[in-house]
Amino acid sequence: GRSIIMSQVIQGFEGCPSWAPAFGYMGACICMVLSSWGSAWGTWRAGLGVCNMGIDHPAGVIKTIVPIVMAGVLGIYGLIVAVIIAQAVVPPNQGDATNVYSSFNGYTHFAAGLCCGLSCLAAGGTIGILGDVGVRGFGLTAENGCKWFWDPNAMEADGGGDEGGDQHVPMFNKNSAENANKLYVGMLIMLIFSEALALYGLIVALILS
Repeated sequence: GRSIIMSQVIQGFEGCPSWAPAFGYMGACICMVLSSWGSAWGTWRAGLGVCNMGIDHPAGVIKTIVPIVMAGVLGIYGLIVAVIIAQAVVPPNQGDATNVYSSFNGYTHFAAGLCCGLSCLAAGGTIGILGDVGVRGFGLTAENGCKWFWDPNAMEADGGGDEGGDQHVPMFNKNSAENANKLYVGMLIMLIFSEALALYGLIVALILS
C-alpha cells in the first residue's frame, strides 16, 4: 500500500514540478521582448526612410507612414500572447503549496512565446527594410528623380551641343506621379505579406496557448 501511495506522489511530482511555471513565464517574457524588438526594428528602419523621403517630397510623409503603423502592430501581437500565457500560469495551492501547473503546459506556453516572438521579429525586420527602401524610392519617383538640393532652374535648357539652342532633355519620365503611385501600391502589397508572417505566428501561438 505504501508503494502505491509513493508512486502516486512521484507521478504527480513528475507531472507538475516546481520549475514548470518558469517555462510559462519565460514564454511570456520572450514573446513580449522579441515582438517589441521586431516592432522597434521595423519602426526604426521605416522611420529613417520616411524622414529622409520627407526632405525630398514633404507632401508624401503622411502617405508613407504606413510601414511605421504596421511595425507598431507587431508589439500588440506580442502583448496579446504574453498576457494570455501569463494568465494561464496557475500559482501553487495556498494550502499545501503543491504545484498544479504541469510541465506539459510550461513547454507549450514556452513554444507559443517563441513562435509569436520570432515571427514578429522576422516580420519587423522585413517591414523595416522594405519600408525604408520603398518610401525613399517613392519620394524620388514622385519628385521626378530630383533631390532637394538641386536647382530646378539649372535643369532647364542648357544651351549645349553644336546647334547652341537645344532644349534640355529630361532624364526621367514625365509621368512621375503615376509611376510613384505604382511603386506605392507594390510597396503596400509587399508590406501586407510581410505583416502576414507575424499573423501566422500569432495564430499558431494562440492555438498552442
